[in-house]
Amino acid sequence: MSKYESISNEIRNRVKANVYPVDQPIPDEVSLSKEFQCSRMTMKKALDILVMEGLLYRKRGHGTFIIKSTMRDNTGSIVDKETLGLSTLLKGKHIVSTVITFEVQFPSEEVAAHLGISQDTPVYHLIRLRSVEHEPYVMEETYMPTNLILDLTEEVLNASIYAHITNTLKLTIAGSQRKIRACKPNELDRKYLECKADDPILEVEHVGYLNTGIPFEYSFSRHRYDKFVFTTINIRR
Repeated sequence: MSKYESISNEIRNRVKANVYPVDQPIPDEVSLSKEFQCSRMTMKKALDILVMEGLLYRKRGHGTFIIKSTMRDNTGSIVDKETLGLSTLLKGKHIVSTVITFEVQFPSEEVAAHLGISQDTPVYHLIRLRSVEHEPYVMEETYMPTNLILDLTEEVLNASIYAHITNTLKLTIAGSQRKIRACKPNELDRKYLECKADDPILEVEHVGYLNTGIPFEYSFSRHRYDKFVFTTINIRR
């Protein structure tokens, strides 16, 4: 095991053991480099691993913080290395987005915690139905900070938000953390996904991260049981 991987493992254990307070930045790279007797570059590589895993995020000018998210537990969670978006995953298919809700609001405590922001930071709140080949495919409820994801319009919502983020805003989507659970259909599911009252719904709770480690998206995707296929690739270091 390399030096930076060993350091990363130790800091990961400290985060999970609540050694560092969640409302303050962890020690800076210089201090940690002295503690672990390594170069600053080695320490940066060690912290980069934890940023990619969604345990930490960097806030420019303020330091490196622990992501205050209940999704860091080990129950039914999936951490993948690439977030593609529906338009990319189903490239070549006819995809139509129907905007049901599009508004700006202040986040709840839960939403703010998952996005690593304060409750006085406005967020976009949107609900979209994504139809594939003229059939309802998934219902998406999404929260994004307005100060990070700029110029979100209905034109963007009717196309691809991820394309807007990468191509227009020139931001790099690095990864995501997800939980999958089975649910009963609600009123919106029955109306837009054309579910029966006893049809199961598979819900994906999702936090997406930029390559800076900053969360840019907190969402719930609700899938018809007969349309849901989830594939993940695990990479061994």
